[in-house]
Amino acid sequence: MRRKIYYSFLLVFIIAVSSFTIIKYKTIYAFKVESIDGGTINFSKFKGKKILIVNTASECQFTYQYAELQNLYSLYQDKLVIVGFPCNQFGNQEAASNDDINTFCKTRYGVTFPLATKIEVKGENAAPIYKWLCNKAENGVMDVTIKWNFNKFLINEKGKLIAHFASNVRADSDEIMKYIK
Repeated sequence: MRRKIYYSFLLVFIIAVSSFTIIKYKTIYAFKVESIDGGTINFSKFKGKKILIVNTASECQFTYQYAELQNLYSLYQDKLVIVGFPCNQFGNQEAASNDDINTFCKTRYGVTFPLATKIEVKGENAAPIYKWLCNKAENGVMDVTIKWNFNKFLINEKGKLIAHFASNVRADSDEIMKYIK
């Protein structure tokens, strides 16, 4: 009888302890960011779609990727959202104001996908969404160090981070397209 009580107690104890140690990672849907045009980008509105998040810059060797990103968005916007985050942390390549960035993206590349206001993507002042994207302790998947502009993070239809791509991986690459198609 004592043994049965002991095992029952042990089982309850193990269940209680394990429930405290399970980490529940939030999804991308917990985030809202300021849009470059003055509104709000509410990631919960993108449920059911993949999301490609990109840190961008207007004067970067990879700026041509805006055209690829726009093309990808135009082709797959029924199942993919792209969100650009202008950032001036790499080589002073996004020194312009939000208004100038928005005008540049729309006139030069025809960008219609959502753009956030200029943010920091690394360091102590990194935007909360980028802290989530870059830290396994927050996203539950991977740690990422952003080394330059046009890093890409892919989020699945359930709001979970599934992949990271470095700057030199083009938006229309097979590496990314295998997740989109």
